[in-house]
Amino acid sequence: MDIATLLIQLISGAIGGNVAGNIFKNLNLGTLGNSIAGIVGGGIGGQILEQVFHTAVAGGSLDPMYILTQVLGGGVGGGVLMAIVGAIRTAMAKST
Repeated sequence: MDIATLLIQLISGAIGGNVAGNIFKNLNLGTLGNSIAGIVGGGIGGQILEQVFHTAVAGGSLDPMYILTQVLGGGVGGGVLMAIVGAIRTAMAKST
């Protein structure tokens, strides 16, 4: 993994977290919260996807398919983690 791959995952995770926050209004953490949860989730999701599918390809980090895989992994990971954190926050707010 190189720095370009990590940046792609983190940026797409932030975008995925904000998209998920806009879709699931009841789980929204605000722009900053969505971005932070998305960045963390994007990094984790991208790494998991890379390990599961062994996305190392001949073109390296500049191959379009490799970039697309990292964008999807980061975006989905960011959205999923943002939704999990939002659901936990909502459940904790209801219990108090």
